[in-house]
This record gives sequence, structure tokens and C-alpha cells, in this order.
Amino acid sequence: MFTTHLSSQFDADLSRITGQLAEMGSLVAAQVERARRVLANFDPELVEQVIVEEKRLNVMEVAMDADISNIIARRQPTARDLRLLMAVSKIVTNLERAGDEARKIAKRSRRIVREYGAQSVDISELNASGAMASDILQRALKAFMELDRTAADAIIRDDEALDLEFRRFVEKLAGHMMEEPRSIAACLDYITIAKAIERIGDHATNMAEYVVYVLDGTDMRHQNPGPVGEHGVVLS
Repeated sequence: MFTTHLSSQFDADLSRITGQLAEMGSLVAAQVERARRVLANFDPELVEQVIVEEKRLNVMEVAMDADISNIIARRQPTARDLRLLMAVSKIVTNLERAGDEARKIAKRSRRIVREYGAQSVDISELNASGAMASDILQRALKAFMELDRTAADAIIRDDEALDLEFRRFVEKLAGHMMEEPRSIAACLDYITIAKAIERIGDHATNMAEYVVYVLDGTDMRHQNPGPVGEHGVVLS
């Protein structure tokens, strides 16, 4: 993944941290997939599993942040090495928050089934958005582990398409609520789920931006890649 250093101890520290990051990333990706399955085909056991695993993510976040702080204090890295450790810390935060969003999707899906029964709203676009967010998240983790600038740039562009799908779904639900006032409560829960899916995409994009930061020190946060045209294509 990264270059070899003169200090074998520092290399061992990096290897340990990146191994933990890969483990956490795999767990979050699994959480998102479980949440998608709950949304598409309700399974109460999966909801409980998402809730339990989210607590594990919280523990991992705290432990990794402490480990990274200790490495910085002991090794005093500079330049790209320091940027790498800072980026890993930020990615850990984004992974934990993506896990929070997965929990939100699972719990809201459970509430919809319990309180409103059978689906009265077509959520095919929502299921498609969930698949997009899951894909972007997994690609973002891979891009960071490989420090792949090309893959990171593609993820940043693709998130715009996910944002567009979110806006379209919200507009669709707004029309549905006007036609079927009794569906308002359920639609509001679906909007919460849609927002959670969009936020997972945002966290994946943040991860991709840290690839750029590690490689050349450029802070990509809050930069607009360009207006979005038809079918979510980013215009230059």
C-alpha cells in the first residue's frame, strides 16, 4: 500500500493501522449491505445485527484514534507520512458515521413495517440509490488502500449522481404526499432513509478526497467538481 521506511517500527505501525482500517471498512460495508437488505426485504434479525455491530464500530473508532495519536507522538512523522496518518484518522471518523447511517436505515425500515404495514410507496429508486452508495463506499476504501488517484476522482464525480437521485426521490415523495395525505408519515420516514443513503455517499466521497490529500497535500473538501447535467454527468 505505502512506501517502505528506514524505521521498521514505523512500518509496523503503519501495517497495523492499515490492517485495522481495512477491518473497519469491511465491517461498515457489511453494515450498509445489511441495511439495504432490511429496506428491500424486512428481516428483524438483521436490524438487531446492525445495531450490535454499530456499537463495535464505535469501539474501533476510539481505539484507532488513540493508536494514531500515539504513533504521531512517538514517531513524529512529517510530510506525506503525517498526512497519511491524519487521513486515516479522518477516514475512521467517516466510516463510523457511515455505520451510523446504516443503523438509521435499518431502524427506520423496521419502523415503517411495524407502523405502516405493507409498502404503499414505490421505492425502486431508493433501492437503486442504496446500491450506488454501497458501491461508492467500497470503491472509496479500495482507492485509499491503494492510493489510487484516478479511482478517487471517479468516486468524487459519481457522488453527484447519487445526490441527484436523492433529490429526484424527494420530489417524487412530495407529489405522492399531496395525492395521498395518509402516507405522509411513512413518506417522511422514507425521506430520512434516502438522506441516510445520500450521507453514506458523502462519507465515501470524503474518503476519496483524502487520497488526493495524501498524495499531493491538496485539501479537496468543499470544492465543487462542477454543475451536474442530464443523467448526473458532471459538466466542466
